Amino acid sequence: MYKDRTLSEKINLFFKGLIMGGANKVPGVSGGMVAFVMGFYEELIYTFQRINGKAFKLLFNGRFKSFANYTNLQFLVWVMGGSIFSYFSVSLVLDYFLKNYQLYVWSWFFGMIIGSIYYISKDFGKWTPKTIIALLIGASVGISISFMTPATENDNLWFVFLCGIIGVSGMTLPGLSGSFILILLGNYVLLLVDSVNVLGNVITNVLSGNFEVLQDPVKIRYLKIIGVFTAGSAFGLVSISHVLGYVLKRWHQIVTALIIGFITGSLGVVWPWKETIYKKKDGIFLLDQKGNKIIENYQRFIPDFNSQETWISIGFIIIGIVLILIIDFYDQKRK
Repeated sequence: MYKDRTLSEKINLFFKGLIMGGANKVPGVSGGMVAFVMGFYEELIYTFQRINGKAFKLLFNGRFKSFANYTNLQFLVWVMGGSIFSYFSVSLVLDYFLKNYQLYVWSWFFGMIIGSIYYISKDFGKWTPKTIIALLIGASVGISISFMTPATENDNLWFVFLCGIIGVSGMTLPGLSGSFILILLGNYVLLLVDSVNVLGNVITNVLSGNFEVLQDPVKIRYLKIIGVFTAGSAFGLVSISHVLGYVLKRWHQIVTALIIGFITGSLGVVWPWKETIYKKKDGIFLLDQKGNKIIENYQRFIPDFNSQETWISIGFIIIGIVLILIIDFYDQKRK
């Protein structure tokens, strides 16, 4: 599986990781879908699958080169490096546009997903009763998730660990948004907003020589939460990848049909025309640590076609579709 890559190929992997990381943070968009469309999904799954007992044995025996080759470490470092870096770059840009131009951003994503369905389906091959059933199951699950009612916030560490396992599905299962699932579990703000902000604050203070923050019980609580969430994510990433690697090798067409169904069903989550419903208690909006309203769910509606804003949004949908078609064109040309 290991192969030497040129500098341009490494930079390309880093940028793919940037896009995947940004997508993972947006509720409704799947980083796994980005990996699938950009053509490195299977290598990503098989690379995570190599994090096993043999890999740790090579590492503990000091055979670092063999460990790096066996685990495809070069690929993993560039992709995950880009994904992590995106949380401090691309995702901040996305946060800005989602806050100020939400309708147009959702429209762009909606168009990209439509284009992605075409991109993945065109080379699928012959559809059989089994693959059609898998497609329908995937679509049904995707649609069902988009209309579920979110739970209330729960900071029990066992539940947080479970959130890590389930939330990482956005990276491993195209079409299932880990961020949106965390909203449904009630812990999106706790895990991806408040805890991340506290971690950043603690790191900044420690690097500046202020260690008093480590004695703050509130900050320690959040550090425990994000630590357990990270552990759950790592465990989920490796374990789910082993399962996916196994089924991809044996039932490739069925799994691909299921993934196409997931992506199709996710259109319900990314539907651009929706009103954000915020959590309330006794008629008062609940706020996170930064003073932002906490999202509870979305109420979807049919747009007003007499509105200029609607037609601009449709334009962004077309731009999203065209972007994927351009990627497809250059991919075909490269091949």
